Amino acid sequence: MGGPAYDCLTNPLGAVRFSFVNALSSGYDPASSVGKDWGVVDLFRHYFSDESAISQVPILDSSSIKWVQPKTLVRFRGMIQDMLGNEFYAGAYKDDSTWRTNKYSDVSQFPEGSSTEIQVWERRLLYCVPVPGKNQWTECSSQELKNRFLDLTGQNREKRVRVDEEMTDSMDSSTLEAGRNGSPFKKMKVGEATSSASESQVPQTSGIPPATSADSLPCLVKIYDSPESDLKLNDVVEFLGVLTFDPIVMMDTDTLDENSDALSEAESVQMPSEKVPRLHCLIHRKLETQHFLHGSSLLPEPKSPQIFKEIRESLMKYLTGLLGNDHIAAQFLLLHLLSKVHGRVDNVAVGKLSLNLIHLNKESMSIFGTQLSGALKSLLPFTQSIPLTIEYLNTASFGPKKDYGINRLMPGVLQIADGTHLILDETELQPGTLNSVGVENANLLKNLLECQKVEYDFQYYKMEMATDVQMLIFSEGKSNIMPADLVLPLQPSQVNSLEVITPETAETWRCYLATCKSLSHSIGQELQQVVENDLVAARQTDRSLGSQDLSRLLTMARMISVSYGETTLSLEHWQMVLELERLRKERLK
Repeated sequence: MGGPAYDCLTNPLGAVRFSFVNALSSGYDPASSVGKDWGVVDLFRHYFSDESAISQVPILDSSSIKWVQPKTLVRFRGMIQDMLGNEFYAGAYKDDSTWRTNKYSDVSQFPEGSSTEIQVWERRLLYCVPVPGKNQWTECSSQELKNRFLDLTGQNREKRVRVDEEMTDSMDSSTLEAGRNGSPFKKMKVGEATSSASESQVPQTSGIPPATSADSLPCLVKIYDSPESDLKLNDVVEFLGVLTFDPIVMMDTDTLDENSDALSEAESVQMPSEKVPRLHCLIHRKLETQHFLHGSSLLPEPKSPQIFKEIRESLMKYLTGLLGNDHIAAQFLLLHLLSKVHGRVDNVAVGKLSLNLIHLNKESMSIFGTQLSGALKSLLPFTQSIPLTIEYLNTASFGPKKDYGINRLMPGVLQIADGTHLILDETELQPGTLNSVGVENANLLKNLLECQKVEYDFQYYKMEMATDVQMLIFSEGKSNIMPADLVLPLQPSQVNSLEVITPETAETWRCYLATCKSLSHSIGQELQQVVENDLVAARQTDRSLGSQDLSRLLTMARMISVSYGETTLSLEHWQMVLELERLRKERLK
C-alpha cells in the first residue's frame, strides 16, 4: 500500500484539504460550523506527538527564511509582543455543489457572483517577536536540518504537484484565468472581508514595532480553534503552522479593483508580507526552559540526590571562581538563579529573590561583572543588561505604550518574557538630575523589583502586568534605586583566569538549573514548628525584621532544598539558611 495522499511537513495544506474532504463525507457542514476544527488539530498533534518529529520541522528565523519554502510547515519560537484583534476571512465556499476551504491560507478564492455561497469565519492575529535577550545557545537550526529539509522538499515536490492537481488544480487554474478572461472565480487577499484589525484609519507610517535587534525576524501568527484565554501577552510560545512568505513578490496595490472598498490584510495591519512573514498556526505549545535544551531534558526525578549534589558542587566551583573565590557570594548567587515566582499574596510575589552585589566599582565591574554576565548568558536562555546611568534613565522607554495612531503596542525595555534574567549595572551612575522620563523609569524598575509587575501605558488608562524576572544589581554601595531582597558585599580574594567550559558541561548545568526550578517544595509538619520558633526568635533578636524578611528566609530555604534535588525541607538545609543569613549580616556591619 502507498503512503498518505499528503505530507504534513512539506504539504500541510494538502493535509488540510484532504481532512476537509473526509470531514464533509462524515457529515461536517461548513454552513453551520462557524469554522470549527474538523480534525486538522488532532491530525497534526498526532503526527508531531514527540520531540523527534517536531525536530524535523525547521525553525523560522532570519537565517532559515532564506531557504524555507512557502506553504510548507515551519516552527516559530517567540514572544507575543502585541495582540492585534480578530480578522474575518472567506473560510469556505461552494464551487458548484462542492464545498472548498481557504482555512490556513493567506489568499481567499471563490467563484464570483451573487449566488456564490461563502462562509465568513474568524481568526486572531498575534504579532510575535524573537524572545528579547534570547541567548545563542538556544538556537537549534543547523545546516544539517537545512539540508535534510531541502532534500525532503525536493523528493516530495513531484508528489505534491500530483496531489494538488487532483484536489485543487481545477480551482487554481480557473482562478489564474480570472486576470485574463474574466473567469467567474475571484482571488483576493484575506481580510477583504471586514476586519476588526482594520477599523482604525491607516496612517502612512509603518506599523511594525522596532525589532529587538537588526537580524530579528518578527512574525504575524494567525490563530485558529484556540480559546482567547489560552494565550496572553508576553507568553513564550512555539507555533507550528503553514508559512506564507515570499520576499520576491511585492504587494502591488495598483492592481486592486478600483470599485472595491476592501482593504488587504497586509495593509490593514501595516505589516508588509515581504517584511513580516505570516504563519497560519495549526498547533502550538507554551515553552519552558527545558524546551530550549539540546538533546537533553530535565534531570531524573529527585530519586538520586547524589546526581544533584555532584552537579551542584561543580557549578558552585565554577561560580566561586568567577567571583574571585568568594564562596559565600557564590552560594547566594546560586539561590538567586534558582528563584522564581510561584505564588502571589495580595501585592507580594512569593518566591522572588533579587540580589544586590555591592563594593563593585568600574574597575572591579570590568573584571567580575563582565565575566559573570558572560557566564550567565551561557547558562540561562534569556538574559538582558540595563545600564543604570542618568542619561539612559532619562532617554530610554522602559514601559510599553499603546500608540493609537497606528493601533500598536510599542515595546519598552521591560516588556520581557517570564524567566528572563536582568542585570542592572549601577557602577557607572554619576550625580545628576532625573527628568520626568527618568523618574518614571526608576519607578517602573522599583515596581518590577518589589512586586514583579510592569505598568503598561494604554494612553487612557494604565494596567499592571504580572511577570517573573530575576534581577541582579551591581553597585558600589547599597542601591537606592533598586532595594533588592538580598544585599551582599562582594569580597573577592583574587582574580582567576576564565575557566573554559565544555559544551557538555554547560548543557548539564542548564539541565540542572531548569530541573531545580521546576521542582515542587514543602515543609514537613515535623519541621514546621522548628522553623516557626526560629523565625520568632530571629524577630525578637532583630526588631527591624519585617514579614518580607521572614518570607525571604523561607524562599532561601526552598532554594537550598531544590538545589540538592530535594522537595521537602530538612533540618540540615534550614540550618544552612540561618548560617548564610548570619554570614551575610556580618559582612554588612
